[in-house]
Amino acid sequence: MSESPNESPQTKSTSEPPHAGKYQTTPFQTEKMPPGIPYIVANEAAERFSFYGMKAILTVFMTKHLLDASGKLAGFDDSDTTAVMAFFVFVTYATPLIGAVLSDWLWGKYNTILWVSLLYCVGHGVLALLDIGPALGIHGQYILFLGLALLAFGAGGIKPCVTAHVGDQFGSLNTHLLPRIYAWFYFSINLGAFLSTLLTPYLLEKYGPGWAFGVPGILMALATLLFWAGRNKFVHVPPSGPRFWDETFSEDGKRALINLIPLLLFASMFWCLFDQTASRWVLQADKMDKTINLSVGPLEIK
Repeated sequence: MSESPNESPQTKSTSEPPHAGKYQTTPFQTEKMPPGIPYIVANEAAERFSFYGMKAILTVFMTKHLLDASGKLAGFDDSDTTAVMAFFVFVTYATPLIGAVLSDWLWGKYNTILWVSLLYCVGHGVLALLDIGPALGIHGQYILFLGLALLAFGAGGIKPCVTAHVGDQFGSLNTHLLPRIYAWFYFSINLGAFLSTLLTPYLLEKYGPGWAFGVPGILMALATLLFWAGRNKFVHVPPSGPRFWDETFSEDGKRALINLIPLLLFASMFWCLFDQTASRWVLQADKMDKTINLSVGPLEIK
């Protein structure tokens, strides 16, 4: 699958030329930060803003704002809402297996991230149309399911590639900077998620689903544009081609896959519980008193 983010392409075969076509294929010989890093960090912050912003309001939308083809409220009950959220998260975290294979086998990380980001943008655009579903005579749940499917497959292509793409930028001269850049990388993820979780519930309440889903979509489009703008600054490690399958199913490859199974089983349990924060926890919070009385007046937590 995708290489470890800490593995430098310089540790692999040196038979690859430093340039494949018009792009650099081996790390730049510098002791400083690679030139593509600012593009990656800014892209990741915007992408996480878009994903977590959408996810923050999804349960509330499905229970309180979903309309049928005639414009009447047709929200799901709590059980159906939880089931939809669980299946969406399942697909989002299952499709990275597909994205990793396509990246390492055929497309390379840069192309995989760029192409599925466009799918991601289309998914956000579809969700932004939920406001006008009745005008088109379309039940909102069909628009919702199409948008979520596009988002799940888009996220699946991005998740296995971005972190490894960061590691590809570093060579032997600047490996010591990896801890610093990964600290900034994950800070950008959490900053984007934090800000979007505050903003999108406000947009949903004040301006409706079109704006609430549309603003994260605009951020995703900007993230994709920014990533494309850095194409000449990145190291583009070529895909392995048929060698990918030979390495994956070699003795060492099969041993690594077997050793990963226990880890993945426990990780699955963790995420099944954690992602209830976007479904059951939201439904529970809606039944609670969300108002905090401050000296300057009451504050309602969305």
